[in-house]
Amino acid sequence: MTSRHERFTGWQRLLHWVMAACILAMLFIGVGMVSTVKPLYLTLVSIHKPLGIAILVLAVVRLALRLRYGAPSLPADLPEPMKLAAEGSHYALYALMIGMPLIGWGMLSAAAYPVVLFRGWHLPAILRQSDSLHTLLWDAHFYLAFVFFALILLHVAAALFHALVRRDGVFETMASVFTGGEVAPAE
Repeated sequence: MTSRHERFTGWQRLLHWVMAACILAMLFIGVGMVSTVKPLYLTLVSIHKPLGIAILVLAVVRLALRLRYGAPSLPADLPEPMKLAAEGSHYALYALMIGMPLIGWGMLSAAAYPVVLFRGWHLPAILRQSDSLHTLLWDAHFYLAFVFFALILLHVAAALFHALVRRDGVFETMASVFTGGEVAPAE
């Protein structure tokens, strides 16, 4: 995929920041769900399911935009291992943004639990009912959430490294949804 611009498009930036908020909320809701048996649990579950599907839909749209418009090139002087880490981590982030909701949906389907989105509207099951499959998918969903959180922390650390240490313009390619034009050259 080649870069045709010096920063992500406005839609790409908007989706990035909306999804960042949704995913962080989802991770904290997930932690709340597994750490409580109080009545709050049902409220958290009722938010977790539709938010997961929203993240899935947004991730597919975001991936389509990424494939259509590409990404700005990384700085030429960035060491090759860092370029590979950036590319690999983005593949992993997209895989988790799409995979986690699908695993959750499959897990609920295997347990014969509906994925209720709103006002009683629910999604069809995508897997057959199976206790062993439900357990396998629950474990995968649970442990991949930790991997996802660690990857997000690395992503934030890399963004801060580019913004505060290297000052190479990488952070500015995604920094703001509300500014137009091209990124000023790095000093």
